[in-house]
Amino acid sequence: MLLGMWLVANEDRVSTATSKIQGIIGVSTAQAEKSKKSQQAKTKQPKISPVKARPLDVYFPNTEDLAKDEMRVIACGTGMPTTRAAQAAACFLVELGNGDKFIFDIGSGSAERLSSLQIPYDYLDKIFIGHLHADHFGSLAEMFIGGALMGRQKPLRIWGPSGPTPELGTKYAVEKMRQMYTWDLAGRAGIVDFRGYALEINEFDYKAENAVIYKDNGVTIRSFPAIHSLDGPVSFTLEWNGLKFVFGSDTYPNKWFVKFAKDADIAIHESFVAVPDLVKKMKFTPEQALLVGTQVHTAPEAFGKVMSEIKPRIAVAYHFFKDFDTTAQVNDRIRTTYEGPLSLAEDFMVWNVTKDEIKIRMAVVEEHTWAPPLAGKAQAPGGDKDREQYSKDSGVPVDALAYSDFIIKGRWGEVDEVLRGVYKEASEALGQEFKYPEPEKK
Repeated sequence: MLLGMWLVANEDRVSTATSKIQGIIGVSTAQAEKSKKSQQAKTKQPKISPVKARPLDVYFPNTEDLAKDEMRVIACGTGMPTTRAAQAAACFLVELGNGDKFIFDIGSGSAERLSSLQIPYDYLDKIFIGHLHADHFGSLAEMFIGGALMGRQKPLRIWGPSGPTPELGTKYAVEKMRQMYTWDLAGRAGIVDFRGYALEINEFDYKAENAVIYKDNGVTIRSFPAIHSLDGPVSFTLEWNGLKFVFGSDTYPNKWFVKFAKDADIAIHESFVAVPDLVKKMKFTPEQALLVGTQVHTAPEAFGKVMSEIKPRIAVAYHFFKDFDTTAQVNDRIRTTYEGPLSLAEDFMVWNVTKDEIKIRMAVVEEHTWAPPLAGKAQAPGGDKDREQYSKDSGVPVDALAYSDFIIKGRWGEVDEVLRGVYKEASEALGQEFKYPEPEKK
């Protein structure tokens, strides 16, 4: 209040002094008033409308065009192996102006985040897995099964590293996942559009250094070794249209990242929970906290050293619970070794990257989502044809892909009439006859 009074008083003094000067130099009162009004008009703030829309510094999915030379990166998981409502596990979506979309890691809980973006699932068919911890591929099954159910009409394509033995590689893990869902898939064959319930697995050598593992439509993705838990983990670079995206997945600081992540526009690297908070918040013993927080993962101080070496346009730290009482520890420790541009990632943080600027915002998303728009035409269930093909692919006898007489006899016939009414309603509404299915006895 006193400051405001001083400013007003000072303004009066300036006005008085100005009037005296004008009188001395012979400027008329009318001229002075005209000059004053002109100056006020120039400095007058535009009136903010109480009813018209105003630009907001947030991203609403599917409301902005992506420019032909633009990259958009969305954090769909930035937390820890134990997922929580605030943060899913590791997942970053890269969208390019050429129409391509790529998912890097698909950690537990991240499929829910992707669903909130309401992107047709046919466009979310390329997943690159850095290593086989659950917090980096734990939502793969949801994208496989749920993505197909919600409209993906093509196989889900997966890229991931080999291991020191076949059992420790991506192909083994994904094929076992598919086997785990044998009952699920067998129960869907013939009664849904089954085109999306297929997997394409692309396993590559984890030891390959800066090797091209994907090249199409002007996009080149390379992998190089990472150091984490066992042999097998990798990191990735994506290059397109003169822009470079780097994703470390999980890794201890290593020579490959320092070498191949240079010249990055956006470099994403883990910066794990600070050691004191691992003891305090995670209840780790000091021995475990030191081992996990500095040797298995990258400590914030080490993250800063890496970024100071590679000098990206924006460094992105993730893989910690971002809370009011833990974020400062991560930030302050990074800042002991790095002074450059930095984002401390959280779920739904968005980076729009062009050669001229990097715009950072948060996305505002819909939580009560249904299926997004279809990218292609839907097909009716394939019936016996799909069952026969699934039987051939899986080895499950085709007779097992239908109810047994034992189960058929357990149907309660009292609902038959009302259900026939639903079929009749659909036939009349759509002008097409839908035949009510009669139970078949074996």
